[in-house]
Amino acid sequence: MKKSVLMLLGMLMVLWLAACSNSEETSGETGESSGDGEITLRMAWWGDQPRNDYTTKVIEMYEEQNPNVKIEAEYANWDDYWQKLSPQAAANELPDIIQMDVSYLAQYAQSNQLADLEPFLGEQIDVSNMTEDYVDGGKIEDGIYGMNLGVNAVGFHYNPALLEEIGADSSALEAWTWDDYKSLADQAAEKGIYFDTAMKADVFFNYYLRTQGKRLYAEDGSGLGYEDDQLFIDFFSMMAEQVEKGATPTPDVISQVTGIEDDPVVKGEAVGIWQWSNQFVGLQQVADAPLEISPMPGPNASDGLYLKPSMFFSIAKNSEHKQAAAEFLDFFVNNVEANKLILGDRGVPGSSEVKDALKSEISEAQQQVFEYIEWAEQNSSPMGAPDPAGAGEVIELLDTLAEQISYGQVTPEDAASNFRNQAESMLAQ
Repeated sequence: MKKSVLMLLGMLMVLWLAACSNSEETSGETGESSGDGEITLRMAWWGDQPRNDYTTKVIEMYEEQNPNVKIEAEYANWDDYWQKLSPQAAANELPDIIQMDVSYLAQYAQSNQLADLEPFLGEQIDVSNMTEDYVDGGKIEDGIYGMNLGVNAVGFHYNPALLEEIGADSSALEAWTWDDYKSLADQAAEKGIYFDTAMKADVFFNYYLRTQGKRLYAEDGSGLGYEDDQLFIDFFSMMAEQVEKGATPTPDVISQVTGIEDDPVVKGEAVGIWQWSNQFVGLQQVADAPLEISPMPGPNASDGLYLKPSMFFSIAKNSEHKQAAAEFLDFFVNNVEANKLILGDRGVPGSSEVKDALKSEISEAQQQVFEYIEWAEQNSSPMGAPDPAGAGEVIELLDTLAEQISYGQVTPEDAASNFRNQAESMLAQ
């Protein structure tokens, strides 16, 4: 009898130790929730001052509702942000919550720097009002490594009054082509007005490639997604010609634009700007004149256009408070009052409940963005695979070469060859 009791106690002890071990392992993987005592989360993002302001207000709102949670903000402009994030990743000291771009998501996920959000979906993060495609915007292989914060589409954001000043009207941009773009740019240059403020090299070269049935990266991320370098030459020759004839500012002028308030469009010196739809509201807030959104030039504009996750919030693998971080992500994407502050700045929201609630809240500028995205949903093509690991380096290279072409320091032909050789090497690593 005594022996049986001892055996029973031994078995219970083994089961208890196993349960403790499993509990500790689970806790270590998902971290503490916001209900587990005092918690401090670090949260990092890039953006301009309006984004910094409203994000801070959302954080304050969350802290009021969760008094045991303190969120420390770390923000910077785009370039400084990634320069700061890289050494933090190397030291395994990333912030708990990280704003992540599609160009870097695969790189950080595949280097095991980001936590898979799958265990939190349907638990801490409610995705019941979002489409599967929307949530899968942050998918890398078999995991979700970024919570999609909204969708965007590129377009031309312009001042109709300045367009009329150069002898055209909005109808000229409804189904325009690259030839139409060149003609309008000529008209602007003749009036001493910039037509645009240059195109971000990787974003708009990729758009141009897509209109030709190609894309910047191969679907599997192993190299470039086009074989004919004439496509590179044609696009960047067109960009260089715009600078040469004064329709687009030189890189020297662009480098003096330190904030949105300095943008030539805001100052009435340029007809428009090429950018993502989520940037329209901020531009309109500081511009003196009413602005509008036009689709991209064609032909085959619907093949070039796609809905892109504007950005993500990811949770660092090294975070000790993953559950708490996930609970804040849920608040950010699902809380209606929080989104009345955000107002789609990070992209048109994925939650149908949030979108419905915002219809009576959004400004006229934001309504234009929502309407453009609704139009783009019917006039675009699938995005395809997200940018591969190494895309960040490729983008820096392309930006450098595009600037050198604009300065006349390198020909588009030589740049095309240099880009292929170096980019293929970067993507093969």
